[in-house]
Amino acid sequence: MAALAAAAKAPDYPAEIALVVSNRPEAGGLARAEAEGIPTLALDHKAFADRAAFDARLTQALEEAGVEFVCLAGYMRLLSSAFVAHWHDRMINIHPSLLPNYKGLDTHARALADGVRFHGCSVHFVRDDVDSGPIIAQAVVPVEAGDTPESLATRVIVEENRLYPHALALVASGRARVEGEHMVFAPGVTDAKGAVLFSPPLA
Repeated sequence: MAALAAAAKAPDYPAEIALVVSNRPEAGGLARAEAEGIPTLALDHKAFADRAAFDARLTQALEEAGVEFVCLAGYMRLLSSAFVAHWHDRMINIHPSLLPNYKGLDTHARALADGVRFHGCSVHFVRDDVDSGPIIAQAVVPVEAGDTPESLATRVIVEENRLYPHALALVASGRARVEGEHMVFAPGVTDAKGAVLFSPPLA
């Protein structure tokens, strides 16, 4: 959330943060947003009869604030099918793995247990299935000798803070869009300029 808010301060950034919402009134993100002058809302899910009632109130709050696009950031509560359907192709999430690998929790430990040489993070459109949906952007982090889940997580989150504003800018500017269940990018967006990663590096 803080990375998105910082990026949105730039005059040429194609999105603005209209509202920060948390289902946990004590969430640190609310205080950080308030300090930045961003409108906030604490919506305690325990005050609602069920998930559907909570999500309906959440949609109401978002629309009253003029929100056109939802970015999940550290939001660990499952969303109802109705909420996901309402914000179809208008809601994105960041996940600490190179999807479709390692959906769910404990991604860093699972990657290390499998002995992968690369790990990373992904920004994707949200669908009913957890951590699924068209992938907008990914960042790759090499796994280093002696890595622990904590050390790997520390490096991945640095790239998450760079990747999420980049992915949102692509979508908000129209340079990336969903057609069917696949991403379509404007010319030049995905040019890799010959970049290839090796781990261990080539001699």
